[in-house]
Amino acid sequence: MSGAGESGAFAGDAIVTRQLRFWYGEFEALRGIDLVVRPNAVTSLIGPSGCGKTTLLRCFNRINERYDNVRTEGEVLIQGNNILDPDVDVIELRKRVGMVFQRPNPLPISVRDNVLYGYRLHTPRRARSRNAESEALETALRSVQLWDAVKDRLGERATSLQLEQQQKLCIARLLPLKPDVILMDEPCSALDPDATAQVENLISDLGRDYTILIVTHNMAQARRVSDESVFMLIGEIIEHRRTEDLFIAPRDQRTSDYVEGRFG
Repeated sequence: MSGAGESGAFAGDAIVTRQLRFWYGEFEALRGIDLVVRPNAVTSLIGPSGCGKTTLLRCFNRINERYDNVRTEGEVLIQGNNILDPDVDVIELRKRVGMVFQRPNPLPISVRDNVLYGYRLHTPRRARSRNAESEALETALRSVQLWDAVKDRLGERATSLQLEQQQKLCIARLLPLKPDVILMDEPCSALDPDATAQVENLISDLGRDYTILIVTHNMAQARRVSDESVFMLIGEIIEHRRTEDLFIAPRDQRTSDYVEGRFG
């Protein structure tokens, strides 16, 4: 496999950015980002705090726009469509591009209603049935390796689950919507080592069927779960390659210094 960062855009790319720039007020957080993300793979965004990883991640579902006094320039193409066009339906975009946050954020309702929340919101009532809901529920929970643990607890409040189960549930909540992309912002930062290992295994499995971007400060985690890695520094992409190549034989000295722990 050749890294998309080396080969350039090709037919079927999941995400392409072209000269993407982003400002918080007068501060330019992203400085001309050109990036190609290939489909059905896990891509890690790595770099020191404040380098723009989370800002870039949040450009892909335009959640940055919730902040005041922000500005975006350039293009962000998902499945070939520029999501920054003024006529884009942001609600529909966030259906196609799901997000998992640092801390699990299940709704304070039942396990069942958590998984089906987005499905019910975006599926007309006339198109839903009890059987369709049951199938969507079980399929999503099996996909995140949670069905056996919660199939007898579907009526319980989701907040009663263990943290690792809550994070899996938050991932499961996205799946009935059949997203094109799943964004993950340090999804294991609130978990203990055992729970982290379970969620990492899940991410690797889901990467076969979904395009996943994950922000992580954990270099070992990036090596374990991602097919490709993007090293960022001060709002710019320094290097984007296969994860194995980026860590073993980085081309840029700044990448080498970072992955070997000399700064950050």
